[in-house]
Amino acid sequence: MTILVGPPYPHPTPWARVERIPNSQYWGKRRDFLPNDNPLRILRPLEFLEFSSSRLGYFPEPLAFSLRAWRRFSMLHKETPYDIVHDVETLGYGLLGIRWQGVPVVSTVHHPLTLDLISHLAKARSWKERYYNVVFFPLIMQGIVARRIEGIITSSEAGIREIEKAFRVRRESVHLVHTGVDLEVFSPNPDVEKVPGRVLFVGNAQDPRKGIRVVLEALRLLPEGVKLVIVDEGEPHKPYAPALVRQMGLGGRVVFTGRLTQEELVDHYRRASVLVLPSAFEGFGLPVVEALGCGTPVVVTDGGSLPEVVGEGEGGFIVPRGDSRALADAIERITRDPSLARDMGNKGRKRMERLFSWDRTASHTEEVYEIAAERCRAKGKEEG
Repeated sequence: MTILVGPPYPHPTPWARVERIPNSQYWGKRRDFLPNDNPLRILRPLEFLEFSSSRLGYFPEPLAFSLRAWRRFSMLHKETPYDIVHDVETLGYGLLGIRWQGVPVVSTVHHPLTLDLISHLAKARSWKERYYNVVFFPLIMQGIVARRIEGIITSSEAGIREIEKAFRVRRESVHLVHTGVDLEVFSPNPDVEKVPGRVLFVGNAQDPRKGIRVVLEALRLLPEGVKLVIVDEGEPHKPYAPALVRQMGLGGRVVFTGRLTQEELVDHYRRASVLVLPSAFEGFGLPVVEALGCGTPVVVTDGGSLPEVVGEGEGGFIVPRGDSRALADAIERITRDPSLARDMGNKGRKRMERLFSWDRTASHTEEVYEIAAERCRAKGKEEG
C-alpha cells in the first residue's frame, strides 16, 4: 500500500509506503508567499496556476494536489502497477488521469461541499463575500470527477442522498460504508467514575454549524450544577465560542480543554455524563461514535446522519436541530437519571460493536474495491 499525502504529513506509518506531495500553500497568504527554497518556483506552470487562482478567491489545493499526485502515481505505477486508487474527499482532475491509465478509482466523501457553500452564503453580508464563497469551492470539478470514477464511499444514508443530489451520480455508484472506530481504545472503564452534570462537546466550536450557540442556550436553561466541557481551542485561536460564553454570562460553567492526546480524549468521554452534538448537518459524526464506544449516552439533532448513528431508542436522544429547549430537556433527563444513562450507554456500546468496528469497515470497503475493479474491466472491454 502506498499513501500519497500532502501537508500536514501523517505520523510515521510503518505499514505503508508514504509519498509526500509538496504544497506551497498559497491560500490565505498575503505576505511572504514566495517559496523560501526557490522564489522563482512560483513561475512554474502549476505553481503559478495555484498562486494566481488563490488571488481570485479560488481554493486550489484539491486541484493542485490531485495533479501532483497523478504525476507521482504515474512514475510509481511504472515500477509496480497498482490495483486500485482510493481518494479521500479530493475529487480533483488528477483522478481522471489515473482513471485513463486503466486503474479503478473510488473516493470517500462524507458530505458534498454544496452544504458548506449554502451555509456560507447564508452568512454572507455583502456581494463581495458571496462572490468569494461561490468561487472558493471546487464544486464543478468535483461533480465532473464524481460522475466518471468507479464509485463513491460515504458513511450514511443521508450522505448518499446529498451526494446523489449534488453530484448527479447514479445511486448504484454510491456505497454505504460506516466509518470505523477503534473500539478497544474507545471503550468503557468501570473504574472511571462519571462526573455528575458534566456535559461534553467535541468539535470545532468556531464553526456555527456545529451548534455551539444552541448548546450554550440550552446550558442557560439547566441548573447551575450542569457544566459544559468543550474539547477544542478557545481564545486567541478560536474566539467565536468564548465570545458567546461571555455574552450569555456562562463563564463559570464552561471550560475549553485545548488540544488533547487520544488518551486524554478517551478519559473525557468516560467521565462525561452525556455528549452533545447539535449540528445542523453531519455526514457522519465521529464524536458520537467515540462517546458511545466509551459507554456514554449522547444527545444529537436530526441533522444529516446523526439519527442513523445513534439509533432509535438506543444510545441517546434525538432532538430537532436548533431547538435549545428540547436539547436542554434531553440533557436534564439523562443527567438526572443515572440508571437511564447507564442503560443508554450500554445499548450504545452494543450498537457500536455491531455497526462501527474497523473490521466491518474494512470488509465493506474491500467489497467496494471488487465492484470498482469489475466496473473498470467492463469499461475497458467496451472501449476496446
